[in-house]
Amino acid sequence: MIPWLGEHPAFPPLTRALREPNGLLAAGGALTPEWLLAAYRLGIFPWFNEGEPILWWSPDPRMVVFPDEVTPSRSLRKTLRKRNYEVRLDHDFPAVIRACAAPREPGGRTWITPDIQAAYIRMHRLGYAHSVETYMDGQLVGGLYGMAIGKAFFGESMFSRRTDASKIAFAHLARFLEQHNFRVLDCQMTTQHLTSLGGREIPREAFARLLDAHAEADTTPARWPEDGANHPWT
Repeated sequence: MIPWLGEHPAFPPLTRALREPNGLLAAGGALTPEWLLAAYRLGIFPWFNEGEPILWWSPDPRMVVFPDEVTPSRSLRKTLRKRNYEVRLDHDFPAVIRACAAPREPGGRTWITPDIQAAYIRMHRLGYAHSVETYMDGQLVGGLYGMAIGKAFFGESMFSRRTDASKIAFAHLARFLEQHNFRVLDCQMTTQHLTSLGGREIPREAFARLLDAHAEADTTPARWPEDGANHPWT
């Protein structure tokens, strides 16, 4: 049984999260900036389907990437060296989140509901949510979005319309985060795709300690410079 949250952004201890489904912690609350900031600083994120109440999660173990450890695969490094693409930051956040929300298969469902989209577009306008976008021939072909709080980045979703387009965005995000002294890139839950990009599992307790140290860093939320990730890989 999970608790139903009240009117104010207060969450139960992470140790109260269920083991099955892994990380389900609470229901209710709201998708306002106050709730989202309080959640992410603790390592909690919303994830629910349309028609369900807001569900809050903190899985154990946690999939993370340390930006200074990212080493693209040989094939991706070859793609990066071609430079037949352009990477932009925060150029068109709404387009990225809409693309991430598109069902992966005909008739499929998406957890990135209109309410989720509206909430994160608002966070983008406040300087917390950011997009990394891959363009080819002037067209948006891949990218990702997430939240930056202090020196922690919380990845939410990615999409790709051409081979390696999301991987290009991810590689440039990792380089940007490293150059700006971000200490951790949260990937939430384990997938083979994230493992191939350098993700690894750490205990939830260790992740919470990382956030205690770095998610409260003295930084001012702001839009990222559009060309801030265009540093060539060699």
